[in-house]
Amino acid sequence: MIDGESENLDLVVVARGVRTRGLKGELVAELLTDFPERFALLDELIAVSPAGRQQTVKLENYWFQNDRVILKIESFDDVEAAKELIGYDFAVPEADRVQLEADEFYDWELEGCAVNTVDGTPVGIVSSVLKTGGTEILVVNDQDVERLVPLAASIVKEIDPAAKRILIDPPPGLLEL
Repeated sequence: MIDGESENLDLVVVARGVRTRGLKGELVAELLTDFPERFALLDELIAVSPAGRQQTVKLENYWFQNDRVILKIESFDDVEAAKELIGYDFAVPEADRVQLEADEFYDWELEGCAVNTVDGTPVGIVSSVLKTGGTEILVVNDQDVERLVPLAASIVKEIDPAAKRILIDPPPGLLEL
């Protein structure tokens, strides 16, 4: 039932279908954006199947319920049709992402960055960003070693997501933990 296959774009995932709701083809989706207000500006989403196939779908309606978004996708008008979308990611083209301040970054921009100390010592590659409720933590992997580096201005001296590079000036002992 999904029509209009899109080209393979670089995407920013904003929601993930988790279950159907009601009898009219509505889909409960986990919110994966810090900017839920962006749905007000969307007429279309890119639906990405678990196998990675990208297709454009029309967003007929949406609303928020607790910490999730309910999506009504055009042409998915009953429970059976909506079941097709469980497990799909819903995304927007990277070019349409919400622009952040100069010193702010999306987690996906940091993931894959090579981390080096200011003296040039390689530390590893960022695999993820931990949210702690306070200072976020870069999870940096170097072969079998995992290091946790606070994303604090006193430690992280430069972030260049375009070059996939982060420079740090760790306090003594941080990298030995």
